[in-house]
Amino acid sequence: MIDCSAQAAADPDYLMGVADIERFETAHGSIPEGHWVLMRTDWARRWSQARDAEAFQNFDASGQHTPGPDTEAVRFLVEQRGVLGFGTESIGTDAGQGYHLRPPYPCHSLMHGAGKYGLQCLTNLDQLPPTGALVVAAPLKIENGSGSPLRVLALVEGKT
Repeated sequence: MIDCSAQAAADPDYLMGVADIERFETAHGSIPEGHWVLMRTDWARRWSQARDAEAFQNFDASGQHTPGPDTEAVRFLVEQRGVLGFGTESIGTDAGQGYHLRPPYPCHSLMHGAGKYGLQCLTNLDQLPPTGALVVAAPLKIENGSGSPLRVLALVEGKT
């Protein structure tokens, strides 16, 4: 779980970059192949605590403004770390302004395009340790579906 909450609080368009991942890895070790990467932004508090749909979606005349990964971070996670997938607290796995990136919406084009998974609208990431949580995300069995509602669980040894 990479904590970008301070950056997202200061800038709703914050893009997590490779430098954020490298800082995380310096402190916690390399991200193992086949693991989830979750981006903590505390964005979920806009809904879970305030029940403010407008603040959670954060639209204005120029579109949606929510944090997410930049193109190089997504490429790094897919190509260099072989992650299972990426999860975030906002309404999509890409940043709200992700259409400005090249390619547009890099999580959808690069991460999901490589057969990796995406989780969105996660909550309580502030309660997880940086490493060691077991993520359980079982989708509904929808024939020929491209997505599914989930109840995502993160299990942490020693916590109830």
